[in-house]
Amino acid sequence: MNSPHQHCEVAVIGGGAIGLAVAWRAAQRGMSVVVLERDEVGMGASHVAAGMLAAVGEADPGERGLLELALESAARWPSFAEELAEACGIDPGYRRCGTLRVARDRDEAEALEHEADRRRELGLAVRRLRPSEARAREPALAPTIRQALELPDDHAVDPRLLCATLARAADAAGAQLRERAGVARVLARGERVSGVELADGSLLDCEKVVVAAGCWSGVDGLVPVGAELPVRPVKGQILRLRDPLGPGLLRGVVRVDHAYLVARGDGRYVLGATVEDRGFDTTVTAGGAWELIRDVAEAVPGVLELELEEMTAGLRPGTPDNAPFVGAGVLEGLVWATGHYRNGILLCPVTAELVAAELAGEAGAGIAAAFSPTRFATVGAGALT
Repeated sequence: MNSPHQHCEVAVIGGGAIGLAVAWRAAQRGMSVVVLERDEVGMGASHVAAGMLAAVGEADPGERGLLELALESAARWPSFAEELAEACGIDPGYRRCGTLRVARDRDEAEALEHEADRRRELGLAVRRLRPSEARAREPALAPTIRQALELPDDHAVDPRLLCATLARAADAAGAQLRERAGVARVLARGERVSGVELADGSLLDCEKVVVAAGCWSGVDGLVPVGAELPVRPVKGQILRLRDPLGPGLLRGVVRVDHAYLVARGDGRYVLGATVEDRGFDTTVTAGGAWELIRDVAEAVPGVLELELEEMTAGLRPGTPDNAPFVGAGVLEGLVWATGHYRNGILLCPVTAELVAAELAGEAGAGIAAAFSPTRFATVGAGALT
């Protein structure tokens, strides 16, 4: 990585997929950018994420604004991945693999019918499969499944490869990446940002600060009083499995209620994920593993023969309405790119573009209005201290 300096136009707090993508897009616009990561880049929630790119599957029917944002970002993913690969010469792990949404009983089959109707209303491709048709597509499916939906527009990416490629692309574009550089607080003069103070006491002057610190974006003291936003950690346990015989168990992604199995294409699989409100707890539990394996094994019995390589727990950044904070806050020069909950990898392309446009003073897209950080502002900028 390039050597750090003590002044920049933009400081990005957080070196996960979102922060790295923002840094890349901002550096492409000619801004001097420094990414400040408390650990190593890509080692937070992005390191644990499964990488499913499923716009409809992660948005509840009432979350229309989030659904529109997710669909917009999903549409950008193919070109985003292609540009990223060209920029750094590394495959970001994007796979147009499709998803099978599987029902194990009558209730789940009825829910699938509603999901199919919803997708058709949105103009998305969907095909109802009889059990025999589903097993013809994925022979590892259990003979007891009741029904399935084929979702060709739901793809996947390997978040670990994604972060590696984003880091290289951001570095090549001129961004400075500083690891083990935790931020103690954002500094302000009057009602605008003036820089950041790092955990070691050093200072970095900058005109603008992007908060992309995931679940740590809401910790007390990070931003001046009156500029805070409610971001909380939501724990998710996830398993990484390996087939010693190599690829072949699954071609793509299989989803059941409350769980999913993502094929990486090389004999590795990701099984996840729990949703737990337990603060900053990242312990892994036998109960969490049992629930995930139980649910998926009912649809893909062969998962029980896979080798367990890793079990980890990550912390998603949640917000009161489960929608992200994207854009300028009440403090001038402070821009937010956090609170993506279960959709951080999916929303990476659109978030990076919207935030970079905000930093550059470009006209913002109307779709971003629903995710303005000011929707939870409780005080005006004049109350900042």
